[in-house]
Amino acid sequence: MGIVNVTPDSFSDGGQYSGTANAVRHAYELIKQGADVIDIGGESTRPGAADVPVQQELERVIPVIQKLRGCGAVISVDTRKPEVMLAAIAEGAHMINDINALQAEGALALLAHSDVAVCLMHKQGLPATMQQAPAYVDVVREVQDFLTVRMAAATGSGVARNRIVLDPGFGFGKSLKHNLKLLHHLDRFTELGVPILAGLSRKSMLGQLTGRAVDERDFAGGAALVIAVLKGARMLRVHNVAACADALKIIQAVEASDE
Repeated sequence: MGIVNVTPDSFSDGGQYSGTANAVRHAYELIKQGADVIDIGGESTRPGAADVPVQQELERVIPVIQKLRGCGAVISVDTRKPEVMLAAIAEGAHMINDINALQAEGALALLAHSDVAVCLMHKQGLPATMQQAPAYVDVVREVQDFLTVRMAAATGSGVARNRIVLDPGFGFGKSLKHNLKLLHHLDRFTELGVPILAGLSRKSMLGQLTGRAVDERDFAGGAALVIAVLKGARMLRVHNVAACADALKIIQAVEASDE
C-alpha cells in the first residue's frame, strides 16, 4: 500500500504531494515501483494534527481519485469522515482505510451498503492529544479486544468478513514500548482470521530507536516491516514502495526455498 498524502502538513513528506497533479504523479510512480494499493489521504492524523473540515478534505481527495480511475491499482481512501467515505465510494474508491474503525455515526451503515473493502484501525484518543500520555495494562490484549469488537460491529451491520482488514495502529496513542510489544506479538492478531495491515513507515518509534530524522528512516522501517511480515502481516502501508517491494522479494524467495 503506497501512501499519497494530499495534505500540506504530513509528518512524512512535508506536503510535497499536496496538489492534485503532484499527488497523481506520485501515485503513478508508486504503482511503477510495485504498489498494489494507493492510499489517498486528505487529512493529516499525525500526533498533534488538527481536524480538517469535510469540504476541504473532499477538495483534496476526490480529484485525485478521479484522475486515478483505471490506474491498475486498488484505490484506498484514508478517512474517518462518513461524508468523505460516501463521496469516495461514489467516485470509484475500492477501499476505505479508517483510523476510527467506523465509529463515526453512519459509517457502519454506509460501508454495509457498499461492496468496498475496509481497514479498521485501533487508536487511543484523538490525533491532537493521543501521544501525550498513552496508557495500557496489556496493550496487545486491549488492542486485540478492540479490533475484535469493531470487526463484530462491522459484520453485524452487514460488512462481509472477507472485506475486512485490521490494523493495530502503530503510533496512534502508543509509546515506544507499546509499539515494540505490538510488533513483537503481531502474530497474535492473525488469530482474528482476517488480513493484518502494518503501518510502520517513517513512524516516530523508528526515530526514537535510531535518532534519524523522518526522511532518514527507510532502512529502519524496512527492518520493522520485514519483522511484521514474518509475524503475519499481509498488507504494508509504506512511503518507499521500491524498498519494500525488494524486501518482500527476498522474504518470498526464502520461504519458497523450502517448497
